[in-house]
Amino acid sequence: MLVSRITSPGVPAAGAYSGPELTKDNAMTSTSTRTAAAVAGPVPALRYAFTIVARVDPYIPLMGRAAEQLELIPITGGHVSGELAGDVVAGGADWCTARADDAFQVEARYGIRTQDGHYVDVVNTGILRHLDGETGDSQHMGYFMTSPVFRTAAPELQWLTRSAFVGRARVFDGNTSIDVYEITA
Repeated sequence: MLVSRITSPGVPAAGAYSGPELTKDNAMTSTSTRTAAAVAGPVPALRYAFTIVARVDPYIPLMGRAAEQLELIPITGGHVSGELAGDVVAGGADWCTARADDAFQVEARYGIRTQDGHYVDVVNTGILRHLDGETGDSQHMGYFMTSPVFRTAAPELQWLTRSAFVGRARVFDGNTSIDVYEITA
C-alpha cells in the first residue's frame, strides 16, 4: 500500500489514501478511506541513549567532479558517555561528499571500545546542511541528522542491534558530537 503523505494523529490528511485494502477475508474492497496516520500508527518517540564525541583531523580531498567533492575525514579517537560509555577507537573515518546544493552527505565508519572492553562497530550516515536563512561554514549549519547502525557480539549490548537510532550532530573545531536517540514504539 502506498501512502503519499504522513500526518500527525488526529489531523486529517489532505489527499488521504482512498483505495483498496486487504480485509480480514483477504478480499479487496475500495470502500475504505484511511488517513496516513491511521495507516502508520502513532508517531514514534525518541529516548536519549548516549553521546559520541569523535575527534577528527582535517579532511583529505579524495575526488572532485563539477561542483561536488569527496573528502575523507580521519577519526582519531574520542569518547562516549551515557547508557553506552567508552572510547572511540582511532582509525575510523568519515567519507563526506560536499554536494552542489551546499549540503554534505556523510558516511562514517568507526569503532567504540566500551568501559567493559566490548567492541561496537558503528556505521553512521547523515546529512549536514543549512537551515533556511543560515549562512557560514559547517560549524554554522543547523541541520545535522544521522542514522547510526551498531553491531556487536557482546550479549549485554544487543539492545544496540535490535533498535533503530537517530543522531543529532554538531560540528566543532577538531571534533563532531552526536547525541544518539533510540526510536521507541
